[in-house]
Amino acid sequence: MSQFFRVHPDNPQSRLVKQAVQIINDGGVVALPTDSSYALACHLDDKQAVERLRRIRGLDERQLLSLLVRDLSELANFAMVDNRQYRLIKSVTPGPYVFVLEATKEVPRRLSHPSRKTIGLRVPDHAITLAILEELGQPLLGTTLIMPGETEPLNDPDEIRARLEKQLDLVIDGGACPREPSTIIDLTGEEPVLVRAGRGSLAPFGLGQAA
Repeated sequence: MSQFFRVHPDNPQSRLVKQAVQIINDGGVVALPTDSSYALACHLDDKQAVERLRRIRGLDERQLLSLLVRDLSELANFAMVDNRQYRLIKSVTPGPYVFVLEATKEVPRRLSHPSRKTIGLRVPDHAITLAILEELGQPLLGTTLIMPGETEPLNDPDEIRARLEKQLDLVIDGGACPREPSTIIDLTGEEPVLVRAGRGSLAPFGLGQAA
């Protein structure tokens, strides 16, 4: 049975943020709002929580999860980027983008995934998620909350609670989010490659406008 916190979307209550972080540290899987849709997230180093998150989403080990980070100061710990990539990422973050980047040696050890050569990185522009990341002091592992067999992400916390109450440890109600997934851009090659179009302009990447 999941807990349900109503958190102010612009000024998150410190007490609830601390409680949410405690649930995450205790191995919880949580639904939280972002600047695109709601996302599922858990502790980066908790293998059981990561496996639960993948089961809820219907994802196998080959499918990429994203690191949610509070700012780009944590980037170098997890991804290898050159100056061009860094400038591009900095120009659009925080924002509704996931960047696929070459992973550092730190990543396979932390994710219990010996063959992972890339990592998805996201700096969300949402006060609640940023407050949780600040309190936690490290990235979260997350994924857009799209249920198996569906194409649109969930954006209503009451619906999330009704459908996933027995599978999640916490649903954070920060109000409705845009019903669009994050845009995924692969930056591992010479030119940016669109993996998934979502919320946010594609123009900064030379890929035209999002539909």
